[in-house]
Amino acid sequence: MGLDVRIEDWKQTDLNVDSLWLIPERAKSGKHKNVYHGNFVPQIPNQLIRRYTDTGDTILELFSGGGTTLFECENLQRDYLGFDINEHIIEYVNEKMQECTTINYAIKNVDVTNSADFSMHIEEWLSQYDKNQVDFMIAHPPYLDIVKFTNDSRDLSNIPDVDLFIEKLTGAISTGFQYLKKNGYFAIVAGDIYKKSEVIPLAFMIMNAVRQTLNVKLKGVVVKNIEGNRGKLGAQDIWKYRALKSDYFLFKHEYIFVFKKL
Repeated sequence: MGLDVRIEDWKQTDLNVDSLWLIPERAKSGKHKNVYHGNFVPQIPNQLIRRYTDTGDTILELFSGGGTTLFECENLQRDYLGFDINEHIIEYVNEKMQECTTINYAIKNVDVTNSADFSMHIEEWLSQYDKNQVDFMIAHPPYLDIVKFTNDSRDLSNIPDVDLFIEKLTGAISTGFQYLKKNGYFAIVAGDIYKKSEVIPLAFMIMNAVRQTLNVKLKGVVVKNIEGNRGKLGAQDIWKYRALKSDYFLFKHEYIFVFKKL
């Protein structure tokens, strides 16, 4: 547990230690805006960062997206190094952060599947702040090509093949893993997909690939549901009708896999 949360105060803490997280709606305070498709809810990085890191620690994020984790790092006084292949969303987040002077942070426009470039930027940033490792790593990757975030062929969201996607993603996670401190934690937020009239258990395929590739212990499998999913909000009846008329179930969940580096 992070030093920000003392074990003596365990009865008062709002840290959720259950394996089922029912989140009524996305937090909207501060800089958080649901402007980018695929943004995860701020409650997820908030819970993970407070539980597994301390003030002043460094968070590494493989897909920074709309800045959700970075904004939580600013609120919680953690340094941050993020990466994204979409230069336009990086510009948006940097504009939101332009007055921030309380933490060290950067978002690099880098293809994290290119291990050489990825490593070079991590090492340069760590050296700049006299660090040699990160304290926590988080990744909320795209779910294959369900949502295409850019037209860049290197973008994981342009890969329709499951095996190739998992190979590329696992390679990126492995590169970041090299810079995670021993006994440090990292989390992957992922969901399943529906393709060609079949459920593809993408999240568990990613989890299994990580377990087979890296020297880790799987510490948690959390199922998360948010009722305020804007894709379903206000359209529950039609989605229910379509599901009943066919033979599928509606996706309302994602998984949070928490690993510990050995």
